[in-house]
Amino acid sequence: MTLEKPKLFQDFREFSGAMLVLLLVMLIHTYLIYGTYSEFVSKPFYYTDAVVETQTTKQKNGRSYEVLKLQSKDGLQFYTTAYTAQQLAGKTVRIKLIPDQKITFMGYLGSFFVKTKINEVYPDAKSGKQRALDAIAGQHQSEQIASFYQAIFLAAPLSKSLREQVSRLGGNDIVSLSGFHLAILWGVFYGIGSVFYKPLQRRWFPYRFMMLDLGWVTLVAIGLFVWFVDFPPSLLRSYAMLVIGWMMLLLGIELVSFRFLGSVAMLLLALFPHLMASLGFWLSITGVFYIFLILYWSKGSNKWVIAFFSIPVGVFLLFQPVIHGIFGVTSSWQLISPLLSLVFTVFYPLTIGLHFIGYGGVFDGGLEWLFALPERSQVKLLPVWAVAGYIIISLGGMYHKAIFGLTLGIAALYALYLYAFVQ
Repeated sequence: MTLEKPKLFQDFREFSGAMLVLLLVMLIHTYLIYGTYSEFVSKPFYYTDAVVETQTTKQKNGRSYEVLKLQSKDGLQFYTTAYTAQQLAGKTVRIKLIPDQKITFMGYLGSFFVKTKINEVYPDAKSGKQRALDAIAGQHQSEQIASFYQAIFLAAPLSKSLREQVSRLGGNDIVSLSGFHLAILWGVFYGIGSVFYKPLQRRWFPYRFMMLDLGWVTLVAIGLFVWFVDFPPSLLRSYAMLVIGWMMLLLGIELVSFRFLGSVAMLLLALFPHLMASLGFWLSITGVFYIFLILYWSKGSNKWVIAFFSIPVGVFLLFQPVIHGIFGVTSSWQLISPLLSLVFTVFYPLTIGLHFIGYGGVFDGGLEWLFALPERSQVKLLPVWAVAGYIIISLGGMYHKAIFGLTLGIAALYALYLYAFVQ
């Protein structure tokens, strides 16, 4: 007989009480941010320093112009246009924003378009991150491959053409730094650390708890990484979830719990209300939810089967109706997505090490071959009502295994429709 781990909430009353408190905190925090937003849109102009993250050339009426995506030093993310031949991507600018009432509050929380005037382009003063980006690029002859590594290592934006190829392969979760990458880094740091910690523990401090000692050291190392790449929102929320999960492990509280996931989501929204407008946040919560569904109904199954088959294949299938309600790119090559995710768990730490010793180009030929595989794709968007209905059925899967089976069946049939009949 095995003892069950204690639950974070003993009953629904405790859970609902905690949710109400967190909801109240979120509403208060959101109200304060709304005050800042109201002040912002009422100003005739607003000066800030911002980093140009991406620059895309467009044509209109026979004239070229640039579409810029910028991240300001005070946390605003916005788009603007500029008539310039200068390459601004990666540069820091002094910019004048001209807000108006067309900027919605949800846009302010996420990203919005605003008219601007660039007053000054600061001289290049390369940060540690920029030097690292240059070092990565120096190990590759192909700009496309360099862009891929810069994205998975340092959260740099992908080129448009490469992003389209990655979407056709179903690898968007690989190239966008997220909890998947942090989980791999945790495994690497914690695994290497344990090799040195265990002999010392046996000899000098057998009374110490490795998860506590090595866990916080690993979290500090990962936290420094998140800081180094300038706190991208996807990593920030994933890091917060990692910290909370570590604390729950120390307390011995059950992690694979839908109430735990709900409380973490509400806590993050209370602390960072801008996540309400983050599509990446909701997709990451959805992904974890489906992982929990699989784990919850796979209790007692072989752990290796769960890790190397049930989760990668199950999440791929369960996610198809959701992701095709947002991104319609469909290619038969997306069927290899579960395999790519498994390979990536080894590829990621290995290539980090290879770049550190100057051999980052070892897999360039293979990557160029892989990215060239999908030659075409179709756009197949699922209607909003269908996605909403599927999500409601998915939520019912928390309570009955039969409903979980129905959810999985719907997802499998939809995948069959996409990849067998549409293609």
